[in-house]
Amino acid sequence: MEIPDNLKFAILGGGNIGQAIAKGLVASGRFSPEQIIITRRKVHLLEEFAQQGYITQVDNRDAVRRADIIIIAVLPQQLNNLLHEIKSELIPEKHIVISVVSGVNTSEIIRHIGKNIPVVRIMPTMAIAIQESMTCIASKQATKEAIKLTKSIFDLLGETLVINEEQMIPATALCGCGIAFFLRAIRAASQGGIEIGFHPYEALPMAAQTAKGAAALLLSMKNHPEMEIDKVTTPEGCTISGLNEMEHQGFSSAMIKGIITSAEKAAKLYNSRSEEEK
Repeated sequence: MEIPDNLKFAILGGGNIGQAIAKGLVASGRFSPEQIIITRRKVHLLEEFAQQGYITQVDNRDAVRRADIIIIAVLPQQLNNLLHEIKSELIPEKHIVISVVSGVNTSEIIRHIGKNIPVVRIMPTMAIAIQESMTCIASKQATKEAIKLTKSIFDLLGETLVINEEQMIPATALCGCGIAFFLRAIRAASQGGIEIGFHPYEALPMAAQTAKGAAALLLSMKNHPEMEIDKVTTPEGCTISGLNEMEHQGFSSAMIKGIITSAEKAAKLYNSRSEEEK
């Protein structure tokens, strides 16, 4: 779907993920900093963005009035108050609301807004800042056009996948949280490299580039990981010895259990906070 040239964004919540989205939009070359409003209560923390030409401010309602795409990037416990603040400014014929908030479905957001406005959920990764995100997109409420426009925008920032909204909690664990899991694995590999004789400044880029190559290999060849693993595991070799030791220590099991635990936690983030507010 063609993206309008004069599209303006309001990113409500200029924390880590909000900043990453803003950087990615500009890095795509399709949008300028002047098309992006970022809000934050502690607006002085956005000084770097202001210097680069982004519009930074505290006023969420004003940001909504001036924008077409409203990206909500606050914590789950902050969502209800934000929606109450901006709902009078939202216009169904003008705005698309894109929520990055974990654990909150589109029908719940529409219920708080009180208007039949297009609401789309996304779950990107922090790599969206460098256009390498895996962004999942879902909505039970939005029009096909709103979903297509959302996908076209985030296609510029990495890979996208439109999924059922029921799958957004698992997507949060596998992608949103998952980037931290893979980063921790790279850190562990670099620490192993230090143990066997490399300096830290050598071991980390070696581990990171190896991980990047492994991921690129799977995406390019479209093979199952075990098929590529078999190519480097010779009989009585050092690779199979290392793999077997990792499995004995619970490597795969720990990763699987971590993803499941994150999914269970993500499902409770919004609901548990709502109960506390009651």
